[in-house]
Amino acid sequence: MIENFLGSLSSNLAVDLGTANILVYQEGRGIVSNEPSLVVIKEGNNERETIAVGQEAKSMSGRTPEGVTALRPMKDGVISDFEMTGEMLKHFISKVSKKRSLVKPRVIVCVPFGITEVEKRAVQDSAYAAGARKVYLVEEPMAAAIGAGLPVTEPTGSMIVDVGGGTTEVAVISMKGIVYSQSARVGGDKMDEAIQQHIRRSLNVAIGNGCAEQLKISLGSAMPPDREMKLEVVGRDLVRGLPTTLEVSNLEVFEALKDSLRQIVETIIQTLENSPPELAEDIVEQGITLAGGGSLLRDFDTLVNRATGLTAKLADDPLTAVVLGSGMILDRFEELGDVTSS
Repeated sequence: MIENFLGSLSSNLAVDLGTANILVYQEGRGIVSNEPSLVVIKEGNNERETIAVGQEAKSMSGRTPEGVTALRPMKDGVISDFEMTGEMLKHFISKVSKKRSLVKPRVIVCVPFGITEVEKRAVQDSAYAAGARKVYLVEEPMAAAIGAGLPVTEPTGSMIVDVGGGTTEVAVISMKGIVYSQSARVGGDKMDEAIQQHIRRSLNVAIGNGCAEQLKISLGSAMPPDREMKLEVVGRDLVRGLPTTLEVSNLEVFEALKDSLRQIVETIIQTLENSPPELAEDIVEQGITLAGGGSLLRDFDTLVNRATGLTAKLADDPLTAVVLGSGMILDRFEELGDVTSS
């Protein structure tokens, strides 16, 4: 009763604390923030000063002078820099919370399935330091499944594949619980790195992260391209050391992504092999639901279908499925609150 009363006075939030982006859902308003998980800091005298966070920090990335660094506090879906994660959470919570709120917000934070108790405590401590009244954790596959509209409360098996920035999580869910889950430390970031490395090896040119991401979005595909397409990019010639312009084809991008995609497919197949037979029957009937920004790679659903023989379909909004699912938990806490831990 008291918690419900306090909730009515606060601006409760759900946070998808992703490796690449941090999304914030505000109770009653929906998604109110979607910015890069990036912080720019100035270091000196054993102290670190925060210069910029989120989109502002991204605009500075790769352009900072000596002593100023752009860093990602999250790595492979978990906190790698506790202090900067706290700074990032403080920034976004204060940015979206209503100034008229009389009570600190209740906050749901999405975390990867299977993280350690130490990592869970680090997430909770960061959220409390950022001003949360009460912190609940929900595993990302569960949040993604809820956000994708899967029947997670029913005694039937549902399979979700969430391809995020740092990790790919595959889970079989039934009756509000994760029956089996497996993750691979490969996602959108590893795909970008693979494109950079391929171009460095094959063309002797170094390109930036943003350029690699653009190549992935514009030319990337999970299946062999049926026709060649090219995109002009700017990089640094590793032989001469000078800026250069070159054309990169979709065939080269496909080659660069093959290993990352193989790891994701292997994780999906291993999860299917370890699922209880009764739930496997349900998955055969319902198919596999794909979420996360990485699932938007051209023909990714076709790849999963051909590798497993099962129907593979994209969630209605793959990019926001996790934060929408955690927001639904926030809005329907009496019904779905037991999928969280505190």
